[in-house]
Amino acid sequence: MDLHLRGKRVLITGASKGIGAAAAEAFAEEGAHVMLAARGGEQLKALADRLRSAHQIDASAHVVDLRNPADLAKLAKDAADIDILVNNAGDIPGGSIDKIDETTWRHAWDLKVFGYINLTRAIYAQMKARGGGVIVNDIGAAGEKFDANYICGSAGNAALMAFTRALGGKSLADNIRVVGINPGPVGTDRHVTLLKTRAKHQFGDENRYKEFQKGMPMGRPAHAREIGDLMAFLASDRSGYTSGVIFTVDGGISAGWG
Repeated sequence: MDLHLRGKRVLITGASKGIGAAAAEAFAEEGAHVMLAARGGEQLKALADRLRSAHQIDASAHVVDLRNPADLAKLAKDAADIDILVNNAGDIPGGSIDKIDETTWRHAWDLKVFGYINLTRAIYAQMKARGGGVIVNDIGAAGEKFDANYICGSAGNAALMAFTRALGGKSLADNIRVVGINPGPVGTDRHVTLLKTRAKHQFGDENRYKEFQKGMPMGRPAHAREIGDLMAFLASDRSGYTSGVIFTVDGGISAGWG
């Protein structure tokens, strides 16, 4: 299926690895030009070089910390002509309320929650002035299936779900679509880190984290590319009547698996 993305300009945050890198690959394969933003410079630049060579598209690396207002403002300025924004950056830690103090909580939300909101605010205004665009928010299924041992993430994701629905419910008046994706477990480095935290809390041994994967649908977490491909589809005109909704991709976990 041709997604009609050839020549479109896409900004992806948190793009150096995991879902962000998989999304970059998906968009590049469709012929879209990609702006890749993350804090990890070497990995980001290597990915941009590879995508540029493999798919004959423009690919640029932007080393930024979206917690820093100056970095965020510069990225938005550099992205003045983009057609698609994929908000994906985040590193909210696992832990119960007694383990996540205020400083840690605020630090996490400055990237995943306020980073999404503030970058969207800037990019939305630019898209509106240019005549339209698409914003895809990578959120997380913990925002609908709450987890006391991931309480900072559950609360932040729930806030971003409401933000996405509220903004996307009216954005078509500006010819802008806003959609969200709630991945469940995805086989990334971050997934392993969170499971290790859970295993240490529950078993006293982080190396037993794989025991949590055995009961997952299909006996595995999602592949990052499965999320990246959905991002590309939702950003395309093949999904042109879609806005203000959240797509859950968790193998049925939130619907009662197990």
